[in-house]
Amino acid sequence: MVDRNLLREFSINDDELESFMGGSLAELVGDEVEMDALYDETSRTFDANEIVQGKIIRVDDDEVLVDVGFKSEGLVLREEWEEGEPDPEIGQTIEVLLEDIEDIHGVILLSKRKADRIREWERIIARCDEGDIITGTVVRKIKGGLLVNIGVNVFLPASQVDIRRPNDIADFIGQEIECIILKIDEPRRNIVVSRRKLIEDRRAELKRKLLEELEEGQLRTGVVKNIADFGAFVDLGGIDGLLHITDMSWGRIDHPSNMVSIDDEIEVVILNVDREKEKIALGLKQKTKSPWENIGDKYPVGSRVTGEVTNVMSYGAFVRLEDGIEGLVHISEMSWTRRINHPSELVNIGDSVDVVVLNINTDKQEISLGMKQTQPNPWDNVGEKYPVGAVVKGKVRNLTNYGAFIELEEGVDGLLHVSDMSWTRKISHASEMLKKGDEVECQIVSVDEERRRIALGLKQLQGDPWTDTIPDKYAPGTIVTGTVTKITNFGVFVELESELEGLLHVSELAAHKVNNPEDEVNVGESIEVRILRLDLDDRKIGLSRRLDGESEEVVVEESGRVVSSPGDLKGGTGDSGPLFQMPSAMAEAESEPEAEEKDEEAPGNE
Repeated sequence: MVDRNLLREFSINDDELESFMGGSLAELVGDEVEMDALYDETSRTFDANEIVQGKIIRVDDDEVLVDVGFKSEGLVLREEWEEGEPDPEIGQTIEVLLEDIEDIHGVILLSKRKADRIREWERIIARCDEGDIITGTVVRKIKGGLLVNIGVNVFLPASQVDIRRPNDIADFIGQEIECIILKIDEPRRNIVVSRRKLIEDRRAELKRKLLEELEEGQLRTGVVKNIADFGAFVDLGGIDGLLHITDMSWGRIDHPSNMVSIDDEIEVVILNVDREKEKIALGLKQKTKSPWENIGDKYPVGSRVTGEVTNVMSYGAFVRLEDGIEGLVHISEMSWTRRINHPSELVNIGDSVDVVVLNINTDKQEISLGMKQTQPNPWDNVGEKYPVGAVVKGKVRNLTNYGAFIELEEGVDGLLHVSDMSWTRKISHASEMLKKGDEVECQIVSVDEERRRIALGLKQLQGDPWTDTIPDKYAPGTIVTGTVTKITNFGVFVELESELEGLLHVSELAAHKVNNPEDEVNVGESIEVRILRLDLDDRKIGLSRRLDGESEEVVVEESGRVVSSPGDLKGGTGDSGPLFQMPSAMAEAESEPEAEEKDEEAPGNE
């Protein structure tokens, strides 16, 4: 700029000034053409956000002054020179971004850093395409992923960091990683990359090659990548194989983590390769000889061995005989005498126990063991200890509707059937005669050693009144007094004495036809009746209220069976069926369920 007022103070007019300046400029440029070029250069226009070249003319502590050919110089902050980059020097030519033509102070705002980034972006765009593999350093974590510097910062989404998303993607900060370019957005100067896809692509190629190479029986080294309850997944270098928990050890293990840990490098055996489904079964225990080989020679059936309880279940206990060899002691094989609700009543994990080998299934690798077989069986020779006819004492252990179980000794029970409790009384439930815990004296009726059953009798301790007293006391034609106990549509039951009843058939209630027995008698009423019929074999008595009627003749064969005389007399016969039925105790006991396992509710069964 020329201050013309200042020139006038020195008496220089405008014509002289123009002449002087023109001559001077002509001398500087040499000719008119050069003068026009100079004017063109100095009159160049500048636009904001344009990259221009400039020369450093001054370097301060915080700022660098750069001449970019504009009417005034521009400033670049000293901090825009990255760490490790050479310091700026006077006379050095650099590229800068023109951010603003002039600020309020008349200074041009320049940025070297932004210019460098734009140039780097242009170089990246020039040499990279989508699908190219690039290498960069993870610089920091941002929302949704990571920034990776490949010359410019590119975006790596968190979902694309690895095949399995890591717990904290920040662990990758500072690492140099390889990625594949997924998308380039030139207008927005944005690049999205993926490390996961690159890994998957490489693994797919490795998987293809590996599947061609793998054969059953090969030994391969892999890295444990994941652990589940059922096993561990092992990376064989391109494809994962499953190491099932049952193929980790010949012995019992509670969880795969007891054998392997994530990132462990282990050697495994290829058990099976399914190329179609791309599934590989691996084994660890197969590297060693199976302890089940020649198991029958080491543990012959019937041999007695000592083992350690490793697990207790509701159905039994597992006992380890050696590493990799376990057998099951079923709850039914634990005691001859005790009734066990749960094996923990006898054994606990870690206990050392003596067992007997009962059976071996080599194919299923199963051994059946028994604990009670190490002790004497109380049922051995039970027939000699409890001969038929012997009188024994025992304690009532259980009551059911069909009898009572009497404990003769620990582990040996006998059944006292309801039909063997009384000669004359009809018993519906054993609690009518006995209570739990009662001490009773019985007679051995029968013994079945093979089925481990003993039949007991209570009535057998006394004489049979049906053969001793009843035939004489209640001979046909005898008139006796009794009490009505029950009225039915076919007749009336009359108690002749304690625990002895007779049937007064509806046809014998009166001389006339009776439609309703309740019109003739009442329960509890005392009536006179005549003994009409006595059947010793079926153990029933027929009665009649016609006191002056004719009685049946009683004929008793050698077998004790009564044969009626000719005639069509009724009373205790007909369609009503026998008054008393006394089935064999042993026969009925065989048809009943195991009573000791089903304790029915009943009065006195406390």
